[in-house]
Amino acid sequence: MDKKIMDAYTSILHEELIPAMGCSEPIAIAYAGAIVRKALGKLPKRLQLVISGNIIKNVKSVIVPHTGGKKGISAAVAAGICYGNADKELEVLSQATSSNYQMLDSYLNQVSITIQESDANSSFDIQIHAFADDDNAFVRILGNHTNVIKIQKNNDVFMEKPYQDQVIQAAENRKRLTVKDIVAYADEVDLALVNAVIKRQIECNQAIAEAGMHGEFGANIGKILMDAYGNSVQNRAKAYAAAASDARMHGCELPVVINSGSGNQGITCSVPVIEYAKELHADDALLYRALIVSNLVTIHLKTQIGCLSAYCGATSAGVGAGAGVCYLYGGQYDEVAHTIVNALAINSGMICDGAKASCAAKIASAVEAGLLGMQMYQHHSQFYGGDGIIEKGVENTIRAVSQIARVGMRKTDHEIIHLMMDPSYSKCS
Repeated sequence: MDKKIMDAYTSILHEELIPAMGCSEPIAIAYAGAIVRKALGKLPKRLQLVISGNIIKNVKSVIVPHTGGKKGISAAVAAGICYGNADKELEVLSQATSSNYQMLDSYLNQVSITIQESDANSSFDIQIHAFADDDNAFVRILGNHTNVIKIQKNNDVFMEKPYQDQVIQAAENRKRLTVKDIVAYADEVDLALVNAVIKRQIECNQAIAEAGMHGEFGANIGKILMDAYGNSVQNRAKAYAAAASDARMHGCELPVVINSGSGNQGITCSVPVIEYAKELHADDALLYRALIVSNLVTIHLKTQIGCLSAYCGATSAGVGAGAGVCYLYGGQYDEVAHTIVNALAINSGMICDGAKASCAAKIASAVEAGLLGMQMYQHHSQFYGGDGIIEKGVENTIRAVSQIARVGMRKTDHEIIHLMMDPSYSKCS
């Protein structure tokens, strides 16, 4: 395999598989809040936030960890300002304790916060302007959760880097991804190059799945699946992934190793593969290589869709999980490619209406589609080019689905966001 592609795929895994505590979008707001507080050098008395609609959608209904059960944008930014550690990035609130919650309550009672929707082309835009006395500070994160493009205090610009305000901002190494090369990379890579990030994903995502299964979080989808459908590996794969999301969406303070900027996607593409590896008594090397397939397939699908959209990201991650499980069973390029195409034909189009308790149920549905896609090919059945949105060839199908999600569903996204912000809103009325 070409060394440049090998190196690119290794760097992708290190860049993408990072820990985050709490749902990624409110944590990104908290991260921006911690940065702007540090730049200002004092507690802001007034905050002006300009945030893209997709982020508003994903923050509205999810509990922010280390806030005493609070939801929403104001809680996220205030927590970051009051006790966030900007150096920890997406674990910005990880060092907080319950003693901080009183400070947060007090600050929320006195600070003035205004929020408006960004008109940027990018679906990921966070701008915070903070004011105190005669000073002001500004921070902007654009394109992804940690891409800080500007920090300023008064007229002093501490950092600024060029940016492109695009719907998709894909790094060059992501553009090298193909299903054929992903499988070849998983076969050939020296695992010493990626052991640390894969091991961390296994440990973190298993831990929060166990927490969700044994605690009381959200709608308890994981527990319901186990109680209703039993202990088969197929059901465990869905149930434990759902349980991890139950916990995460309900503010569990355990970290998750994310994929494509999303904890739910990191959970969905990893936990089912881990459960199947246990069932098959797979050794660590095979599990790690299967997780390489599931993670990179998920990233490949999401790269062409964009960071945030109306297309539920769990769908892509469920496809990745199906591909990873297929690899565990000995599947190579043909088997993995057919699994991906079949799974995309089944579940593409599931909408994203923000982060909240029902994400766990959507994850279960996405995992089921991925597993069914694999089972279809194992039973000599498949969907063919021309069946609905399916094109001949896995890469062509990925491009077609991505086009629908990225372009075709933009109007859907607009309607979802406005409906969530104002339930009385309707273009039909």
